[in-house]
Amino acid sequence: MNPAGGGPIEGIRQLGKTLERQGHNVEVASLDSPDAPFLTQSPLQVYPLGPAHLHYAYSARFVPWLRSNANRYDAVIVNGIWQYHSFGTWQALHGTQTPYVLFTHGMLDPWFKKEYPLKHAKKWMYWPWAEYRVLRDARAVLFTCEEERRLARKSFWLYKCHEVVVSYGTAKPEGDSSAETREFLAHYPELQGKRIALFMGRIHPKKGCDLLIEAFAKVLGQRPDWHLVIAGPDQVGIRESLHYRAAELGIAPRVTWTGMLSGTMKWGALRSAEVFVLPSHQENFGIAVAEALAVGTPTLISNKVNIWREIETDGAGIVSEDTLEGARQLLQSYVDLPEQKQTQMRIAALDCFDQRFEIKKAAGALHSVLRDAIGTKAIAATVGEAHV
Repeated sequence: MNPAGGGPIEGIRQLGKTLERQGHNVEVASLDSPDAPFLTQSPLQVYPLGPAHLHYAYSARFVPWLRSNANRYDAVIVNGIWQYHSFGTWQALHGTQTPYVLFTHGMLDPWFKKEYPLKHAKKWMYWPWAEYRVLRDARAVLFTCEEERRLARKSFWLYKCHEVVVSYGTAKPEGDSSAETREFLAHYPELQGKRIALFMGRIHPKKGCDLLIEAFAKVLGQRPDWHLVIAGPDQVGIRESLHYRAAELGIAPRVTWTGMLSGTMKWGALRSAEVFVLPSHQENFGIAVAEALAVGTPTLISNKVNIWREIETDGAGIVSEDTLEGARQLLQSYVDLPEQKQTQMRIAALDCFDQRFEIKKAAGALHSVLRDAIGTKAIAATVGEAHV
């Protein structure tokens, strides 16, 4: 449940809170260590069954706990694959009366096969006796958009599951917009009066931060009214090289690195930004994209962000290839727009969020899937749902 885990963790938090407000009971079984500090800030009841070991995140406590508690829940929701929690859920629930559904969260995207062929070969050794069974026996495998569902079929030829495309999204901020903006800008006074291009997410090679820095230098390097903000945790140690490249390009003083933002600071950054930019090479959904739309910030994204068709159709942003030229086109196309068109894009961003990605729609879609998964066992107002 570490917030640094990005979109899937935020999705669990937001969906869980919304379902609880609708009268359901939602609990989380995680492989976190019981003394993890972020657990005290969780809005949901969490059973930390770690500490987990190795990258596979194995915990001997997990399967026995789930077997003992399965009958307390009408349904179990599995979030993600390739670590022990997914196969462990299959081991615990296979052959029982407690159904489970599975969010793959983009982890079957064929980009990984192309980018990391050695890892993919190792996954093939694991797939037939583990994750294939997890997908095959799930009451539903949930995809957050049609693009994700289509791509998932291309990773392994041995593939069988009940595919369901569901809405996904997040909640609008409830705080004071002016106060959130003031707080953010007070922390970063160099941004006062600037037009901000914002990247928010994990600093990772797949996110295209290198492309963004290069494109910013090409398009906006000579425009001192623009400033680039890169907000997010550096999980693989590439920030130093990115900072060095920004210095080589002469834009280091115009790039602000905030680290991970949350709460009012996160919303203040999104509200202060003129555009949200994500030239990612692979992005299943992009909770941060939806969060930008929620405050009316246009999104400039690559066509490897799986909700790009929805963004493009609604006029809520600009879409291009996940290349340096594509990243350059994203920024150039926006700055070339007349001011009236930029304003229209901000309005379209809000409309896109309300129609497609508002959290109540996502919760309703998930509730419907769970009803189907349970079948004749109707979900009462006090339904129990476990996220793992």
